[in-house]
Amino acid sequence: MRKLSVPAVDGDRGLARYYREIWTYPILTPEEEFMLATRWREEGDVESAHRLVTSHLRLVAKIAAGYRGYGLPMPDLISEGNIGLMKAVKKFEPERGFRLATYAMWWIRAAITEYILRSWSMVKLGTLAAQKKLFFSLSRIKRQLNIMNDGGLNDEQAADVAEKLHVSSADVIDMDRRLSSPDVSLNAPRSRDENDGAEFMDSLVDEQPGPEALLAQNEEAAHRRGLLHQALETLPERERHIITERQLSENPMTLEQLGTVYGISRERVRQLEARAMSRLKKTIVTLSGVNAAPAANAA
Repeated sequence: MRKLSVPAVDGDRGLARYYREIWTYPILTPEEEFMLATRWREEGDVESAHRLVTSHLRLVAKIAAGYRGYGLPMPDLISEGNIGLMKAVKKFEPERGFRLATYAMWWIRAAITEYILRSWSMVKLGTLAAQKKLFFSLSRIKRQLNIMNDGGLNDEQAADVAEKLHVSSADVIDMDRRLSSPDVSLNAPRSRDENDGAEFMDSLVDEQPGPEALLAQNEEAAHRRGLLHQALETLPERERHIITERQLSENPMTLEQLGTVYGISRERVRQLEARAMSRLKKTIVTLSGVNAAPAANAA
């Protein structure tokens, strides 16, 4: 099988070459798209998936261009959008009757916007939908309201924006300040004193757990694994196998697959799994109490 690859953007200087390359891939007809998507979905034909991806690369470039205003390199936006496109191709169901482009647009935008949020170190706002909406809509709303502020929003302007976006004025002011402040490199000097030599990175607090905490976590995890192993040994062989395949395997078997193995119905497998889980929990609680008793007596 010949090696299949997707064009990559080689920095800002390679954008023009990249655009020329992706325009060499033809747009698919609805019939071609359906045939390729079906072949990929049913037969795992990699070449069909490759044609689906490459025929939509110009769509990614067009969507990525709409996110230029966030100060991130265009090649990175395109690369993230291409990842979203590949996910869309993987999950696309042609039998539903709509085109891949319609479905892929959501995945492409989601990949790009998540990348932007990850990249803006000043935006430490979690993943709430309202916060994301504020982040991506603030500049547009300010333009609509003809707000041109260099020194920050005043209370009246913030209230107007907040009303449009259905958020609080305080959130609007806070976000505007964040967007108006440039990112600072962690390797930038903390002071103008050349003899200081200290960088912003030196003032960061290491939030990772210390060696003692890591040791305690590892010991606790080992203790739990031991309890689980003991509890599993108390189950009948069939229930132990069902729990192992359904809950502890990296590639869990379905109820139907296990039903075929044992010659029983899907519902019966579900009942056995539920019963086994209940027994496991009770046994683990009992074993935890037994193991804790000697320690308490020793104390």
